[in-house]
Amino acid sequence: MTIPAPPSHRVGMKWLLIILAGLFLVIGVFAVVYFFTANTHAGVKVIRMEGTLSTGDFSTDEGVGSEYVGNQIREAADDPTVNAIVLRVDSPGGTPAAAEEIIGDMEYAKTKKPVVVSMGDIDTSAAYYVSAHANKIYADPDTLTGAVGVIWTFTDISGWLNQEGYNITDVKSGAFKDMGTTSRALTPDEQTYAQQIVNESFEEFITDVTTQRMIARSDIQDGRVIRGADALKINLVDQLGNLNDAIAGAQQLTEQRK
Repeated sequence: MTIPAPPSHRVGMKWLLIILAGLFLVIGVFAVVYFFTANTHAGVKVIRMEGTLSTGDFSTDEGVGSEYVGNQIREAADDPTVNAIVLRVDSPGGTPAAAEEIIGDMEYAKTKKPVVVSMGDIDTSAAYYVSAHANKIYADPDTLTGAVGVIWTFTDISGWLNQEGYNITDVKSGAFKDMGTTSRALTPDEQTYAQQIVNESFEEFITDVTTQRMIARSDIQDGRVIRGADALKINLVDQLGNLNDAIAGAQQLTEQRK
């Protein structure tokens, strides 16, 4: 048997429950607002691509994987609360394959909403390969960008090995199987083959960049690094500005699509 509470007590409990419910509602609203403002800026999702690019699903202080970046881009593209994407880039480049994978995800995102790039300290080589596919590119005056080119480095420590008395023998199934080993220099045939691979990769790279950005091939084919202020003059970037400027630009592109 339960003794009923006096009427006045029941009224007090009712108001206490109403107040608590109101507090929980207010806290919930603030939590939702904080979540979205922490990840978006008035409908703009900022995604960071920092460090050396390679394929894989990872992010460290030294580099980032194409799957890691690409998944974030696709999630933002499919998120109805996101109106535009800003890719904040601080990368010296990386592998062509990693750039090509991220480009595929950027092209997917561009079918749904604007994608803008904001360059930080550096956005060169394979990182610029990615950036060239954005709807608009912002850079700081002293951002280092460009360096459009491909390099493949081989190391020969055979002199040191001989000096230390090491003798290495490779038993291989084909003439090129141990190409790149550090125990000897490249043969002339290997050098020719390596140059062929570099040339083909570079041709695809520079053709894509000059098509996306309408840049004169002669302005970038030497592979040099270019200051942001000078990059603006040759159409490597669209506008000088920081991350906030890029966010504002992304919002403007969103309005233009409506």
